[in-house]
Amino acid sequence: MDLFDRIESQRGPLGQYAESAEGYYIFPQLTGELGSRMTFNNKEVVCWSVNNYLGLGNHPEVRKVDADSAKEWGLAYPMGSRMMSGDSKFHYQLEEQLADFIGKEKVLLVNFGYQGVLSAIDALLSRRDVVIYDAESHACIVDGVRLHLGKRFAFDHNDIASLEKNLQRAEKIVEGSGGSILVISEGVFGMRGDQGKLREIVALKSKYSFRLLVDDAHGFGVLGKTGAGAGEEQNVQDEIDIYFSTFAKSMASIGAFFGSTPSVIQYLKYNMRSQVFAKSLPMPFVQGAIKRLEMIRTRPEFKEKLWENVNALQSGLISRGFNIGDTNSCVTPVYLKGSPEEATQLVHDLRENHRIFCSIVVYPVIPKGMILLRLIPTAVHDMEDIELTLDAFDAVSAKLNKGEYTTTIYNPVKS
Repeated sequence: MDLFDRIESQRGPLGQYAESAEGYYIFPQLTGELGSRMTFNNKEVVCWSVNNYLGLGNHPEVRKVDADSAKEWGLAYPMGSRMMSGDSKFHYQLEEQLADFIGKEKVLLVNFGYQGVLSAIDALLSRRDVVIYDAESHACIVDGVRLHLGKRFAFDHNDIASLEKNLQRAEKIVEGSGGSILVISEGVFGMRGDQGKLREIVALKSKYSFRLLVDDAHGFGVLGKTGAGAGEEQNVQDEIDIYFSTFAKSMASIGAFFGSTPSVIQYLKYNMRSQVFAKSLPMPFVQGAIKRLEMIRTRPEFKEKLWENVNALQSGLISRGFNIGDTNSCVTPVYLKGSPEEATQLVHDLRENHRIFCSIVVYPVIPKGMILLRLIPTAVHDMEDIELTLDAFDAVSAKLNKGEYTTTIYNPVKS
């Protein structure tokens, strides 16, 4: 079959819905100032789908630094990869400050979270090694593991017994191959909102020889006493061998970093293909991240306000009988029972009639017969936003339970 003929006939799990869903359910466009209220389909909505945890994305002090840096340097400087011509003292300044903040000896700044994790896994592992990862890991981890030419095992989500069984399998393999074992988990799982069982994982180091890589994209800046993440929250930061996070969540920006020992960071610096062969992170993102980190370290009120909102939203949902699963982070999932068709009608009702914008997840990401509505509280939400949302969820849940979304069809109107 011709490549293009196959593409025409097999659109993929999401692409098959492009004609009916694009612009509304998929690739929706939120406009206006970044905040708790934005515009969707020409209507103001309470927005729960932006990972702007601490509200820094639109903070005037942050925007000034971003703008001043762009005015001084433009978006091209430094030009080229860091290895060839794109290094600067500001890149090193940011790395040093991040290392101090997360309690690691050295940090390596990278351009993007997704390609960074994928490339780091590829660089760290040889075909003799075994990688063991949580079955519900983010796509960047899954895709990185796919590049691995050796053995790879997934353990059941946050199931320490399953992890231990796979460690036993892995030990037998590396005894013969002379390889090593890498375990990968997340600080916070972005869909369910539950923290990775880092404390229990590191406890297994007394029985098995492995190194631990943690993707803490949703924990950095918001968990732990200082905001250093899930490792600090669980008091095991020192036992995380390679710590990773992105700027895309609490910093509301672009960029990411790894923290580890000097030798590991130097190895990644010289062997991560996504960085060796990619342009350096532009100066406005570097200087903007320095400012954002300063505000995370010196302005605890942002994190305090965030958690005030998280607790109000999550306790309000629970008190009204909603199932929010096992979340112990800011990520707030709401589980309902219904079909994908009912889910689309429910979300349309939420957006058009209740002015609530949140993300929707259905099968195959979650089991058949389930609907997951995912809310991301931020420091810029307020109690009015929360009360409006709770009332809206009450209303759509009642309709769902009565079967109204199977009889009343709401057709998206894309303005």
